[in-house]
Amino acid sequence: MPSADPYAARMLDVVVFLKALVVGLSIAAPVGPIGLLTIQRTLDRGFRMGLATGLGAAVADGLYGTVGALGITWLISALTAARIPLALGGAALLLVLAWRTWRAPLSSTAASTNATGVWTAFGTTILLTLANPATIVSFIAVFGALAAGVSGPVSPATMIVGVFLGSAAWWLFLATSISLTRHRLDDAWRRRITVGSALVLAGFAVWQIVVAVTALL
Repeated sequence: MPSADPYAARMLDVVVFLKALVVGLSIAAPVGPIGLLTIQRTLDRGFRMGLATGLGAAVADGLYGTVGALGITWLISALTAARIPLALGGAALLLVLAWRTWRAPLSSTAASTNATGVWTAFGTTILLTLANPATIVSFIAVFGALAAGVSGPVSPATMIVGVFLGSAAWWLFLATSISLTRHRLDDAWRRRITVGSALVLAGFAVWQIVVAVTALL
C-alpha cells in the first residue's frame, strides 16, 4: 500500500513548479546590466544575439539555484567568502563589455547570426551573472520560502526547473519584443541607444567596484 497519495504528490509538484516559475520571472524581470545587454544586443545584432544573452543569465541562475536548492554548504561558503574578488571580476567584465559596446559599429541582421558571436554572448553572460555571488543568497531565501510554503516533501528539481523556465520565458519575451521594434529605429537612434547602453554598463561597473571596495574598508 503506498505511503502517500500519488495525485496529491503530483499536485504538490505542480503548485511548487508554478510558484518557482513566478519567482524565476520576477528575478529576471528587473532591469539591470543583463537586461540592458539583452536590449542593446537585440537592437544592434538581432533576436538570436539578444536571446543568447538572456539565456546565459537563465543558465547561471539555474546553476546558482541548484547550489541553493541542494544546500551545498561548502560551495555556498566558498562563494560567500570570494564575493569581493568575484564582484571586482564582474565589474572588470562589465567595463570590457561597455568599451566594446561603445566602439562596436552598427551590425546588419546577417552579421548577427554567426554561431561564434551567439555562443560568445551566451558564455560572457553566464560569467557576468555568476560573478555576482550575492545572487546565491537570494536563491537560498527563495528556495527556503518555497519549501516552507507547502506541506510535504519538495523536489529540488521541480524548483530549479521552474525558476530556470520562468527566467528563460522573460528573456524570450524581452528579445522578441525588442526584435519586433528593431527595424522601426534608424541608424542614428540605434547609435544613441548603443552609446547610452555603454555608459550605463560602465556606471554599473563603477558602482560594483565602489561597493566591493567599501566592504573591504
